[in-house]
Amino acid sequence: MRPCKGTKSHAHIQQCSGGAVFFVLNLRDYPRNYNRFVAYIHTEMKHTAAYWIEKLGLTDHVEGGAFAETYRSPLVLSKANLPEGHTGDRSVATAIYFLLQPGRFSAFHRIVSDELWHFYTGVPVHVYEITSAGELKHHILGDNPDLGQSFQCLIPGGSWFGSRIEAESGYGLVGCTVSPGFDFEDFELAAHEHLMASYPQYADIIKQLTR
Repeated sequence: MRPCKGTKSHAHIQQCSGGAVFFVLNLRDYPRNYNRFVAYIHTEMKHTAAYWIEKLGLTDHVEGGAFAETYRSPLVLSKANLPEGHTGDRSVATAIYFLLQPGRFSAFHRIVSDELWHFYTGVPVHVYEITSAGELKHHILGDNPDLGQSFQCLIPGGSWFGSRIEAESGYGLVGCTVSPGFDFEDFELAAHEHLMASYPQYADIIKQLTR
């Protein structure tokens, strides 16, 4: 049997005879090397972003990323029965697939309704929220709770939020469920200057997640 061969680094891939693949981690730098491991698994050993974009019929979203609406409830609530801020009747709920890749972030925006995010596959997705009270929250969607990741996060209506993946490669595939249902009339893309003036204490992340 041939010995395993790999790169000489603190976190490297070893390919052995018979096709076995090992990823060697240096525990002294575990978080960074874990991200490299996850990125490798989801770019080299499983489906690519292009695969999901084709299979799920994803198209570019105005905020960034790629999406496809998968559900729009036929049950409609009248404006009179909706919370303040809705400009017309709305479906009870809507849902989409949403995919992010390196350098293709979702810019800060806000909607009137609550939005529940669900992690499906890929590398962790980082969601940055500025609440209506002015607090910055950092949600990490992923499958490793030991690193502070969760399968779901909730963004209440009225919060500004943007998202991205922070791994060097790979993709993050999530779902977003909005209730009352999403309508572009309820969507506001943040103006860079306005958000900077309102929250100068968060200048770094605002610069990174606005256009």
